[in-house]
Amino acid sequence: MERSEYAKLSEVEDEMWWFRGAHANLMTAFRRCMRRHTTGGTILDAGCGTGGLLTRLVRDLPAWTAVGLDADVGACTAARAKSRASVCAGSANSLPFPDRSLAAIFSADVLCHRNVDDVTALRDFHRCLAAGGVLVLNLPAYGWLLSAHDRAVHNERRYDRQHLLAMLESAGFAKIRATYWNTILFPIMVIRRMVLGSADGTSDVKRFPGAVEAAFRGVMRFENTLLRHGVRLPFGGSILATAVKP
Repeated sequence: MERSEYAKLSEVEDEMWWFRGAHANLMTAFRRCMRRHTTGGTILDAGCGTGGLLTRLVRDLPAWTAVGLDADVGACTAARAKSRASVCAGSANSLPFPDRSLAAIFSADVLCHRNVDDVTALRDFHRCLAAGGVLVLNLPAYGWLLSAHDRAVHNERRYDRQHLLAMLESAGFAKIRATYWNTILFPIMVIRRMVLGSADGTSDVKRFPGAVEAAFRGVMRFENTLLRHGVRLPFGGSILATAVKP
């Protein structure tokens, strides 16, 4: 991303409703998946950005060793300072880790990036995961929703659930589960992205007024409750998926 977008991300990712909702959903998906698999080991945040999710992994999963990776050296520095975890510079296309060395990989809105080959990255995630290792993904939904926001953060593609399921299966993963989220606010998102657009060509990453943030966080908590109970949401602005290396 552009340096200005990294700066915005670092400033708002701990508090903005969308990031709080995304990180909570990723943790919920991981915990549901890990009920049936070995716990403990090394977790990679592949494409950790400035460290918001990585910080949560360190805080909420103390029995695991969380490490981060990002292609941008400046983002690595910010993530290391924020999370106090080990962070290295590298590409999701070719992870600098040995075969079968990771117990879990998180990747939030990375496969969609213009500098990432999503097929290659998924195969490398599979290579680095140990048998029984878990992959947790978040990705933007629906190709027709590609907009000025995506261009600002260098997203080249968006996904639908069936396409993502096929990609994960082709990469060798099993026990795949995927759901949309950001369902309730999806109509607002569509209007914002496709009708109103962005006057200055920047992303939608920003804090809203306090009352709006509080309301949107409440919506995210409600959707997270549904996900914790195994509900698959039928549509939304993002796709959340877990998969296991057999």
